[in-house]
Parts: sequence; structure tokens; C-alpha cells
Amino acid sequence: MISTRPVVSRLADSVAGELEKRILEGSLKSGDRLPSERLLALDLGVSRPSLREAMQQLVTKGLLSTRHGGGTFVTDRLDAHFVDPWQDMLKGNPLLHRDLLEVRQMLETQAASLAADRATDADISRLDAVHAALENSYDRDDLSACIDADAAFHQAVAEATHNVLIGHLTASLMRLIHGHVANNLVHLHARPQRWNQLRAQHRAIWLAIREHQPQEAALAASEHIDFVRQGIEDKSLDEARRSSALRRRRQSPDQLA
Repeated sequence: MISTRPVVSRLADSVAGELEKRILEGSLKSGDRLPSERLLALDLGVSRPSLREAMQQLVTKGLLSTRHGGGTFVTDRLDAHFVDPWQDMLKGNPLLHRDLLEVRQMLETQAASLAADRATDADISRLDAVHAALENSYDRDDLSACIDADAAFHQAVAEATHNVLIGHLTASLMRLIHGHVANNLVHLHARPQRWNQLRAQHRAIWLAIREHQPQEAALAASEHIDFVRQGIEDKSLDEARRSSALRRRRQSPDQLA
């Protein structure tokens, strides 16, 4: 039996599948604006009507959103439902940070190992670029840039695994703990020796992956999270000591006289 389904619709399904694949693999990320309709149609080798129908399919699925006069953007649907409730839970349950670090250690250790095994030349080039940006932020002693470059480095490692779930889980976790990571980096930045150790750890992960050494990459990533955990514990102790010192100062004889 000959199908009567319009050819343009079948082509639109194929185009929608291609765009969805790009969103899943991370080449199109949450918040990214799609190229103009003309350029995207050329890139995909399809007509504009087929592209429009494909984009509408993804709008209906919640993967794309269209802003009047502003273009079409990738939504955060794949990540938002994971991040939003946990952000509130973290505020009221500090012990969850410990659990998050355990998840990070499992995820990032495996990610580094898989990336070292699977990374293509294009992945290595991208990892080289993000690591160079991280090194540059260290050289300039630009803490704000370092925080962003740190997150970008770990995301590049995750995406080099070619496992879309690892890529999206890492992106979700980094958004979830961004403020926590930033506070820890501020703490480490004030301690030059620890700051230099952090820099060396990122370099070790980068080198092991680009040299395709899975065991070394996994070990470097695991040691990095252990270091982060110790930094967080040290920060908590420092804060407790400061609070104790302030209480003693308020209760000193000179203050009570």
C-alpha cells in the first residue's frame, strides 16, 4: 500500500530527530538560540517548510521555545525538573552536600575514565581549549572567570564520554551546586598552596584524558573530589572557629566591665 502521508511531514520528522539528537548530545545546549531559519535550513539541507514543521514538533515536546521577534531557543526541560526541587532541599538540608559530593565522585570518576577511552580528536581539541581558558583565568588571578571556566572544564569532560545522560546529569549537577562550588573556590583562592593544588589537579585530569589513559584519568578525578571534600570541611571548621572567637570576644572581661 502506498503511503499518502505528505513527503514534507516525513522529512520534518527526520529533521526533528536530528535537532533532538543535537540537544541530547549537548551540541545545542539549554538557552542556546538556534541559527536563523535560512542558515539552519541550509545546514540541514532541507526546505524551510520542512524545518518549520520540525521545529514546531520540538516546541510541542517542550524542547524548543519561540520568542516573538526574538528567535527560537533550546529550553531547559531536560534538566529543570531535576534541578529546581533539589535547590530548595539543599538550602534546608546542609548534609545533602555530602551526598552530592559522593554522587559527583562516582559520576566524574567514571566520566574521566570514559572520556580518556572515547574522546575523539575533536573532543581533545575542545578539552584543550577549555583547559587553556581555565589556565588563563588562573594566570590572571580572575576568580570569577575561574569559577565559570572550572564548570566548563568538567562539562567538556562529561561530553567527551559520548554518553548523553552523563553529559546532562553533569550539567544539572553543576547548575545545582554552582553557588556551593563558587564559595569553595573563594575559600581555596585565599590559600595559595591549596589553590595551586587545585590547578594541578585539573591539569592531571586533562593530561590523562588527552593521552587516553582511563585509569589515570579516573584516579585524578577521584583525588580531585577528595580534595574538594577536604576543602569544604576545612571551610566549615574555619567558620566555626571564627564564630567561637567572636563569642569569646563578646564575653571577654573587657567587654563585660
